Amino acid sequence: MKHEATMKLLALETATEACSAAVWGDGAVLERYEIAPRRHAALILPMIESVLAEAGLTINQLDGIAVGRGPGAFTGVRIAVSVAQGLAFAADLPVVPVSTLAALALGAARETGQMRIATALDARMGEVYWGTWAVSEDRVALLGEERVCAPALVTAPPDGWFGVGSGWSAYAQALSQRLTVNGWAGDRYPHASDIVRLAADPARRDSWVTAEQALPVYLRDRVVGR
Repeated sequence: MKHEATMKLLALETATEACSAAVWGDGAVLERYEIAPRRHAALILPMIESVLAEAGLTINQLDGIAVGRGPGAFTGVRIAVSVAQGLAFAADLPVVPVSTLAALALGAARETGQMRIATALDARMGEVYWGTWAVSEDRVALLGEERVCAPALVTAPPDGWFGVGSGWSAYAQALSQRLTVNGWAGDRYPHASDIVRLAADPARRDSWVTAEQALPVYLRDRVVGR
């Protein structure tokens, strides 16, 4: 197993309105990122080409491809996973599926200094994709489980939380009645740079899979394309 400092990874994240690609190489992170609803399919491959060129890498020099596996918008999650699978098949590389909510939590913790993050993405149909996280440096621990539910049904361990994600913009009042909140930011989105930071953790090596084993996580059986 390579040490994380020498590992080279590409990461994709398209599960929300944000579209991004990032490279981890020699412990440094490069990223392309844009808020571009409904344009992910057109943007993601040029972003990949651009960030790999900046890093001076080709696909065949990578050790793996990390992907935001959801939950999130059905179409967006499907784009990232299918592109990651295609690249991994072509270059015979493993895939590292990473929770979109975990990446959202890591980015929020780095930006705000808050270490207990309650992530909520608007899942439409009056529901949110929900997860609560304890963050320490570049690692996150899920407290409880990721779920999709009505805002009035979310749960969280006691103590104060910082809320992040579009679900807070839509349902802040309902969510705040379910847990103690120190503040919230609804305009934060997951980044591929945080997907790749999580994927580079040597402790995650047992979650690396073959391309065909890299599956999206929608959290609900009935999905809404958007």
